[in-house]
Amino acid sequence: MKKQMSTVMACLCVALLATSCKKDQAAKTPSANEISQDALSAIYNKGFSTADVHKVSGGYLVEGDIFLSDADLATAFTGPVLRVANTEQYRTTNLVTGLPRSIKIKVTGLGTAFIAGTDTAIARYNAQHLQLTFSRITSGTADITISGFNQGPSGGYITLGSSGFPTKAGKPYNSITLNTNTQAYGSNPNVLYVGSVIQHEMGHCIGFRHTDYFNRAYSCGGTATNEGAAGVGAILIPGTPSTADPNSFMLSCSNGGNRTFNANDIIALNYLY
Repeated sequence: MKKQMSTVMACLCVALLATSCKKDQAAKTPSANEISQDALSAIYNKGFSTADVHKVSGGYLVEGDIFLSDADLATAFTGPVLRVANTEQYRTTNLVTGLPRSIKIKVTGLGTAFIAGTDTAIARYNAQHLQLTFSRITSGTADITISGFNQGPSGGYITLGSSGFPTKAGKPYNSITLNTNTQAYGSNPNVLYVGSVIQHEMGHCIGFRHTDYFNRAYSCGGTATNEGAAGVGAILIPGTPSTADPNSFMLSCSNGGNRTFNANDIIALNYLY
């Protein structure tokens, strides 16, 4: 998850790792982090965008704030594609199984605003009375650990956080990372804003993609960009509107403030869990 430093809009992305190109560079030297065509094809075949992919330890960062491991690319995702309205889609990968299920979350090494933000996100999910329930623990083994890192802005953006998708075995992704740099959330972080970011990253942990993955310009502005293969086999959810709703908690970019579930999000959550 990233925040754009020059505008109010905050893009839900992880750190921008690419360096700037020099105009007078005579020749391009192959990088050790250069991504192979096979990897790009595998990413595309999984339904993710191949634009702005970054190679990191153990896998790849795609679509801004999603970690795909090498194992993810080698196995098939099993979740359905859910279509909500004409321009909004919820595409899942693997789902959390063994329902009903309680998911324990632990916050480590972070301040009170991040702890309160976690409690806010947990309360928002539990208020939906899903077959998944969440609780925050302070000791013992957690299903999801929320930890911090400190990284300043890069390329006009600053990292807010990142997470990944459930395992093939049906376990939620086990890590959410949040940026403690003051340029990410400020010196006195707003709990509702932090909670909204955690809520979004928890959505990835249980299998939700960006609702506008097919066109990031819908929430981020700029030129339309398709974030991967179209939703072949998409399921139209009964009772959803035929017009776009710009307030989903899983949009690629946020307004930099408090954002929670809208009506379509709740329909999709209840459909899956």
